[in-house]
Formats: sequence, C-alpha cells, structure tokens
Amino acid sequence: MMTLGEVERIHRVLIAEFGGTTGIRDKASLEAALARPFQTFDGNELYPSPITKAASLIESILTNHPFLDGNKRTGYVLMRLLLLRDHLDINATQEEKYSFVIHIATGKIAFEAIVDWLTLHTITLNK
Repeated sequence: MMTLGEVERIHRVLIAEFGGTTGIRDKASLEAALARPFQTFDGNELYPSPITKAASLIESILTNHPFLDGNKRTGYVLMRLLLLRDHLDINATQEEKYSFVIHIATGKIAFEAIVDWLTLHTITLNK
C-alpha cells in the first residue's frame, strides 16, 4: 500500500510536469481510495488479484476526485505503480489508455469493465 505522503509527492510531480493545481480536495476520500484495494471481509480479500486491486484504485480516484486537479493522471499512475509492484504493466496504445481513463472518469465503465480492460491489456514483465 502506498502512503499518503508518497501519493502526495507523486501528485506534485505530475502537476509540476503537466500543469494544474496541486493539493488535496478531500483527504478522507483519498485515504479511502488508497485503502480500498486492500479491504477484507471475513478474513478474505475483496480484491485478491493485482488486477482487481488496480481496478479498484483507479475507479476510486477517478470517481471520487480527491485532488484539486490531476485526478485522472494521478489515478492512472497510481494504478500502474500498483501493477508494476507485481511485475505487470499495461500493453496498449496511448489512445487506448486515454480512452480507458476518460471512460472511467465519465462513468461510462465501472469496476467489472475496468477489470476486463486491464485483463486484456496487462502483460507480465520479466522479473
């Protein structure tokens, strides 16, 4: 799990590189988004695979808008970092990735469709 401080640093770097306003709009929403991939119920993980963890994280960031600006950029990067932790990465064109993120942000796709997209577009990296 990434710490709030790590996520704030990532957000600041992305805003510095691509523009926008830094800052957290809703700290509780951000903390909930960061915790969601690791939730359990009755001793079982709700999101047991790296892909379901990544899907829950990007969906939470993009739909809850915890940052003042850069939610889509930050959500995508955090999702990708979560995948990379398990030696996975996205294999898609820039246009496909952009469309994927926009569809999540506009509510055109939700959790199951995000999982499906990631399943189709995720590759295993050499360890």
